[in-house]
Amino acid sequence: MAWFKRKEKGITTATEDKMDIPKGLWYKSPTGKIIDADELARNLFVSPEDGFHVRIGSAEYFQILFDNNEFVELDKNMTSKDPLHFVDTKKYADRLKDVMEKTKLKDAVRTGVGKSKGKEVVICCMDFAFIGGSMGAVVGEKIARGIDHAITNKLPFIMISKSGGARMMEAAYSLMQLAKTSVKLAQLAEAKLPYISLCTDPTTGGTTASYAMLGDINISEPGALIGFAGPRVVRDTTGKDLPEGFQTAEFLLEHGFLDFITPRKELKDKINLYIDLIQNNVIR
Repeated sequence: MAWFKRKEKGITTATEDKMDIPKGLWYKSPTGKIIDADELARNLFVSPEDGFHVRIGSAEYFQILFDNNEFVELDKNMTSKDPLHFVDTKKYADRLKDVMEKTKLKDAVRTGVGKSKGKEVVICCMDFAFIGGSMGAVVGEKIARGIDHAITNKLPFIMISKSGGARMMEAAYSLMQLAKTSVKLAQLAEAKLPYISLCTDPTTGGTTASYAMLGDINISEPGALIGFAGPRVVRDTTGKDLPEGFQTAEFLLEHGFLDFITPRKELKDKINLYIDLIQNNVIR
């Protein structure tokens, strides 16, 4: 009977310890394909079964694009304030503190400077894990400073967008970043320096309405969700049914909003190819 009765009281087991398979050992793509997590990482987080591109963050993109993953991070300790003392389900100040502890990030974008295929570039990359990659004052300021660094040092600028849009907790402060980043990109253009914009899943809202679509060349990963407002809002506004595949990278490519769709494995080669072509350099 001891087999069926617990003699000791107060025994607690964490949920993850009860699982037969350790958490994260397998990954299931939206099409139902299952892949070993280690194999997925080796494949740059692209499912080899169906080509599905799993969402990744700045750490992974920097590793893909920078030679030997060597770079210097700019403005790494810049953090958001709470000028509006915003409160929804919790205080914005508390939300910031919690997400910083959880993600080990300071905000929703990081800026790195380093060599890619032997030539120095500036890369700003967004992290969806930080409040949905929302664009607040810090995001706008770090992108602006990244562009300034590119202009001062005559370097190409690369923006990797992954965002749910403007950060509602900062209201107008957030919306100001659309104009701010657009003006900085105009200055980059005046300096005749390349700007490559990479849209990843998802790129939406004010991000799409500003820097994400202002590249000299706009590219995307396969299957990425890219749009401004959600499908329901668009449908209600236009009063029309939306076509199949609306707001996918493939749909936008077909309708002229994107120049290329580039698989993750080809990103480093293709981005540097575009930079060489724009600057009329020898192709690396």
